[in-house]
Amino acid sequence: MKINVKDFRVAEGKKVKLEKWPTLVKPVYQSKKEYKELLAKQVEELSEQQQLHYASDSYSVLLIFQAMDAAGKDGAIKHVMSGINPQGCQVFSFKHPSATELDHDFLWRTTQCLPERGRIGIFNRSYYEEVLIVRVHPEILQAQSIPESLLNKNTLWQDRYRSIVDMENHLHRNGTRIIKFFLHLSEEEQRKRFIERIDDPDKNWKFSLADIEERKFWKQYMQAYEECLGATGTSDAPWYVVPADDKENARLIISQIILDTFKSLKLSYPNPSAEHLRELRMIRKQLES
Repeated sequence: MKINVKDFRVAEGKKVKLEKWPTLVKPVYQSKKEYKELLAKQVEELSEQQQLHYASDSYSVLLIFQAMDAAGKDGAIKHVMSGINPQGCQVFSFKHPSATELDHDFLWRTTQCLPERGRIGIFNRSYYEEVLIVRVHPEILQAQSIPESLLNKNTLWQDRYRSIVDMENHLHRNGTRIIKFFLHLSEEEQRKRFIERIDDPDKNWKFSLADIEERKFWKQYMQAYEECLGATGTSDAPWYVVPADDKENARLIISQIILDTFKSLKLSYPNPSAEHLRELRMIRKQLES
């Protein structure tokens, strides 16, 4: 079964109702064995594209992962990017901002971590937290030392959306390709995965009372995601809503989206100049003798 990535892409300018987006779709694999074979093939292709990307040193690629707890962000990054050369890939996970970060604008700390040309940058959570968790918990704004005159509740979130879109447009114009994933998990599947984390001693470290407290805000988070996806999904920096109740299927969808993006860049290895070719021939003669 072929993956049509357009099925998961948020159309620019369209309102998003997440209840209409599935959290589970027909899998593209028929067995665990086939899943592993498909993923291995995609990982191999990604590795080849990454080598071209690194050698051409022209574009940079930024992958952004956002989701509710237990949606599988860490696993997707681990499995999909398993064949990538670490020299060409950088992963950043953004937790609670430091005092220094809070004294800057909300895009400052992530801007410092943007990928260089020829590199792949991965944001496990990102600047989008500033219009998601901060919107659900507006008391966080008090710690950001923003002037009271700028905290207009009627315009604050639209202003932040505009800042994000402006920045992403700027990055696109300068050669950064941005792919944004929202791993769409159902509330029931999250409940099951939380129980698994409690029952598995090796996963106990992943779970705390704070996770249960955040679960109480599920509806508010869905509303925040809906507005965010609708306001910041553009043709140059698209959002993909990936059904996440099946982790393996989600990984195959994500890797296909990344592959399609790389192939659209039509990358190739740099052509050596005539002078460099002469130099190589000279070096070869030296080595032969």
